[in-house]
Amino acid sequence: MNYYSTKNKELRKSFQEAVKEGLPSDNGLFMPERIPQLPKGYFENIQNKNIHEVAFDVLKPFVEGDLKDDQLKSIIWKTFTFDFPVRKIKDNNYALELFHGSSFAFKDVGATFLALCLEEFYKGKKDKCTILVATSGDTGGAVAAAFSKVKNIEVVILYPSGKVSELQEKQLTTFDENVKALEIEGDFDECQQLVKQAFLDADLRNQLNISSANSINVARFLPQMVYYFAPFIEFGKEPLTISVPSGNYGNLTAGLIAQKMGLPVKQFIAGANRNDVVPRYLDSGQYEPKATIPTISNAMDVGNPSNFQRMMDLFSEQELKEKVKGFAFSDSATLEAMKKVYAENGYLLDPHGAVGYLALAEFMKTSEGKGVVLETAHPCKFMNVVKDVTDENILPDSVQALMQKEKKRVKLKVDYQEFKKFLLN
Repeated sequence: MNYYSTKNKELRKSFQEAVKEGLPSDNGLFMPERIPQLPKGYFENIQNKNIHEVAFDVLKPFVEGDLKDDQLKSIIWKTFTFDFPVRKIKDNNYALELFHGSSFAFKDVGATFLALCLEEFYKGKKDKCTILVATSGDTGGAVAAAFSKVKNIEVVILYPSGKVSELQEKQLTTFDENVKALEIEGDFDECQQLVKQAFLDADLRNQLNISSANSINVARFLPQMVYYFAPFIEFGKEPLTISVPSGNYGNLTAGLIAQKMGLPVKQFIAGANRNDVVPRYLDSGQYEPKATIPTISNAMDVGNPSNFQRMMDLFSEQELKEKVKGFAFSDSATLEAMKKVYAENGYLLDPHGAVGYLALAEFMKTSEGKGVVLETAHPCKFMNVVKDVTDENILPDSVQALMQKEKKRVKLKVDYQEFKKFLLN
């Protein structure tokens, strides 16, 4: 399988090259040259399959030519080490819990898969790779945990000062050795811009092998297709409505590619907070990036989502409007939903899951069948919000131990030359 740039379909790279480079030199994003189809009747016996078998079936065509079957199987077994339970919230509405991994967020899947691919590609090589990643919350913790102690790879994580939760900050600032955290005096979009600038800097790329662990990297978002199959392993082949809390739109992009492969999704829903550039586009046809607005669902505080390019590459404007319905909600509506669902149904949503749940509930008013919201992070990551919903102690033991650790980070202004100097030193 080869990968082209969304800005130049003539630019072709192998899976290994696309993963190592992270971002094409023309500032587009890598996309697979074709979307393989699952065999006819694949979903007839989906309930007899486990997540590892599904992962192999789904991912094999995307890595062909770069990973042998036994290498891919080993990576899958080490990536999918935790369950993706489907929990009933109310009536026909369910939550697919994606937060049972090491950093308590869905990003554990993509980050671990990427780390293991890079470890395989750099095995036995003399050169090192430097991973650059911007985080609005959960990505950093997942990447730090996945890459910690991986040989031949250095990791630099940029996060916006004062705009991640205390636990999220601890998850990315308490590692030794090959993981470094930079606290940037700006917002997520400015962190992401610094990373993108580094990829376009020919001088820097001559001196360092740099790659990305954001969802701009194909090895981050492709494995995320796999957990979309979990509700079908649970319920069978019945088409489902799936609501995705959305910020940088890598998760939704993965779902849309899975649907193109044959996943029977009746409707995708994008749930957004006040950073509603995509829902507004789906309504008006106008794509207008705007400055990031801080919210209580901070991992979705993205004013100019990178993966929108990929969604537009997959579908025409009209097709995208049919495939995806978008809804946006305020912080007060989000908190109210968390309180109501917990009081009435005993299910504790995190702020991002609450946005997705509100979007699902809104759509299901005029739709039938089962609806599933992706519960993307453990509520314990947002105690400053959850404390207004319940005073129960929901902190896992491992989190309580983490909160006692000392933070290690370097503070930087939004200044590319300062950032470059840090990388080269």
